[in-house]
Amino acid sequence: MKNALIPVVTMVGGGIPALVGGSVIIEYIFNLPGMGRLMIDALNGRDYPIISAINLIMATIVIANNLFIDLTYGWLDPRIHYQ
Repeated sequence: MKNALIPVVTMVGGGIPALVGGSVIIEYIFNLPGMGRLMIDALNGRDYPIISAINLIMATIVIANNLFIDLTYGWLDPRIHYQ
């Protein structure tokens, strides 16, 4: 059963970056407060330190997600091991 979960983990984990990136668009369209709205306001105001910080946070979330997915592969399938 665990071996069959690897494609499921891949698909679910691949959707996380889309959720992070989609938050910018959703917050802008529906005028919701959040990091996405802050990023759009910073882009319009050319506030480069805030733009850099939000990009760093979003990239960290995506990289941590990918690391979690890779470690989950090793837990689900004992044939996969990291040295």
